[in-house]
Amino acid sequence: MMEKERSTQEVRCQWCGNPVEYSGRGRKPKYCSRSCRQRAYEQRHEGRGVGISDSDIVLRGKKAQYLFDSLFELRCAAEDINTAAQEGATSSELAAMTGDLVSLARDIESIRLGVEQANT
Repeated sequence: MMEKERSTQEVRCQWCGNPVEYSGRGRKPKYCSRSCRQRAYEQRHEGRGVGISDSDIVLRGKKAQYLFDSLFELRCAAEDINTAAQEGATSSELAAMTGDLVSLARDIESIRLGVEQANT
């Protein structure tokens, strides 16, 4: 009998959006850690715990810092494009700079998508 190879499926934490590995056997995990499970419990039992509403977005410290740093980088890139345009940069130079700007924006958007996917 041939053994089937187990494919690892990516499941996202329902609280913070971080990936949680799932081997395909047994119940799919909902949370990446005990603390995320606890925060979700507190939210479900309104008034107890931290009092986070359904419309709030929760980011862990590292992810929040990454978001702040990325937004600063995005603003700097936009300012660079503005300066280059005022100084008469060529269209090919501006195209390259705007391509970098779009790439940065997509990276930042992936943070948001990770959180939304966890809540679906």
